[in-house]
Amino acid sequence: MTSPFRFTSPGPADETTGTAAAVHAQVTRDFGIEGALPFVALSAAPDLMAGAWALMRESLLSGHASRTEKELVTYGVSLANRCPFCVGAHTLLLHAGGDRELAGSLARGERPADPEHDRLLAWGQDMRGRWPFAADDAPEFVGSALAFHFINRIVSALIDEEAVSGGADPAELLDTEAGHAVVRAVRARPEPGLSLPLLGTGGPQPSWAAGTPVGAAFGALRAAAHAGAGLLDEPDATFVRESVAAWDGFAPLPLAGDGLPDRAERPGARLALLAARAPYRITAEDVKAWRVEPYTDHCLVHLVAFGAMLAVERVEAGLAAQG
Repeated sequence: MTSPFRFTSPGPADETTGTAAAVHAQVTRDFGIEGALPFVALSAAPDLMAGAWALMRESLLSGHASRTEKELVTYGVSLANRCPFCVGAHTLLLHAGGDRELAGSLARGERPADPEHDRLLAWGQDMRGRWPFAADDAPEFVGSALAFHFINRIVSALIDEEAVSGGADPAELLDTEAGHAVVRAVRARPEPGLSLPLLGTGGPQPSWAAGTPVGAAFGALRAAAHAGAGLLDEPDATFVRESVAAWDGFAPLPLAGDGLPDRAERPGARLALLAARAPYRITAEDVKAWRVEPYTDHCLVHLVAFGAMLAVERVEAGLAAQG
């Protein structure tokens, strides 16, 4: 069987131990998917895996805001990031939640008929606009959106989306034992905060979610991702930070004259910048140029996560005047 992973070789979920095994157990229980690929892709770096899971769980799955509305936001984020795997996943999850008509219209490339739903999707596509939700709900909506700005990039960089993005009928997929587990999970509301004991070192919490489980998860994920900067020398780390900071947070990286560092001369900076702005353009040649001894899967995941988190922070910076 062809591996769904592009540049790493993570072991099966049921063979992991420690933090990775604990995360997989929560994912299976609360997300309804055993061996969910985005988290398997991160399993070589359990601190990143736990942070990404906690941020998604505490914002998208837990809380009191509508799961349908949060799925619409994350659908918009995944469209903006050109992540077909995640677009398909959100369509399936909407279907699992009972929103079959809405899921079907999105799958056909249509806008939601409900104006409120359309505003939520549009905000997910470009978060610089006015919030289409109450400020008190920011931890859930902003947290869900930023979780998928991170997860989209991990998926596009490390998972073979063509190999795993099929055109199966959601009704058929959900009419199985595994599908029933997804339905039960989507329609449940897991207790907030249960992912936090899985986290490693914490970090400063964002103003939009300070003092909440979402804020704690975001701070921990950010701290874990920034550890990847240590894989670059200081000039390269500074270059990547400044390049992402100068970006508007949304415009795709042009194919020509894009300012990417040369693969042979600065392969680490090139990988991190691609992870931030165009992870789907990372090639085997890019990875091979950088991944020499002693670098491992753990290192590659951390470098990709560093670039992904810089992009998340750039998008987050556009929220400063909102609320």
